[in-house]
Amino acid sequence: MGLIGCVVAACCAGAAEPTPEDKSAFTLWNPTPRALMREMSTDRPDRTESPYTVDAGHVQIEADVVNYAYAVENSGPGHTRVDAFAFAPSNFKVGLCNSVDLQIVVPTYNSIYVRPSRSSRTERFSGFGDLVTRVKVNLWGNDGGDTAFAIMPFVRWPTSTAGVGNDGIEGGIIMPLSVALPRGWTMCTMLEVDFNDDEDIVSRHTAVINSITFSHSIVGDLSGYVEFFSNLDTGSDAAPWRATADFGLTYQVTPDLQLDAGVNVGVTSASETLNTFLGISVRF
Repeated sequence: MGLIGCVVAACCAGAAEPTPEDKSAFTLWNPTPRALMREMSTDRPDRTESPYTVDAGHVQIEADVVNYAYAVENSGPGHTRVDAFAFAPSNFKVGLCNSVDLQIVVPTYNSIYVRPSRSSRTERFSGFGDLVTRVKVNLWGNDGGDTAFAIMPFVRWPTSTAGVGNDGIEGGIIMPLSVALPRGWTMCTMLEVDFNDDEDIVSRHTAVINSITFSHSIVGDLSGYVEFFSNLDTGSDAAPWRATADFGLTYQVTPDLQLDAGVNVGVTSASETLNTFLGISVRF
């Protein structure tokens, strides 16, 4: 039966024929009818994940068209500038049942330039990044209500080329919460705990990520968001506290197509200085 079959069976065992109020019988092999599908919800462009899953039997692709970031790392009397480009990194999602989806995050092509200020040499690393598999399980609010909550365990696999990632298997769990606020505002917040390898790839440490996002419609199908993102890594060789202030726009072209753009600005010395991106999400 396989892993996917077991997950679907666990979600949908014993379900009766679906009604407009009961979507539990829909599965990967018995897709949710379009008339019963919920509004499209994405895990981008903000860094706070969504608690809503893709409807059973449907596929959603969320991708950066292009992503550029740079950071300045101070070390002794000099500093190092790092420029990073990512082209079409994509998150492929498929709805397994009404409350569970499977996600594969594919970091297609990365190009990283490292320029020490006290050296005329620029190092370049490029290639495929680390593949990530995730399973999102919505616990409540998927199809209505003022709040929604999910858990999303994930594993990061060492598939990258040299210099782009590391050689260890890492993972963690993400817990996103969405709350409807007065006057059309929506708040989303997230707690993430990562279990990462130390530099020696032998021992492990944890990183705790928190974020909060406020979003609102601007005009018509154009919406905007503001976000605060925090990453506190406990590793002895890790960077100090990293935090960014994030801003972005989304435009819902059709019920199944969304465009977005945004910028993340570092607010601590260890953070990336600036990260800009353009993205697209499409549902089938």
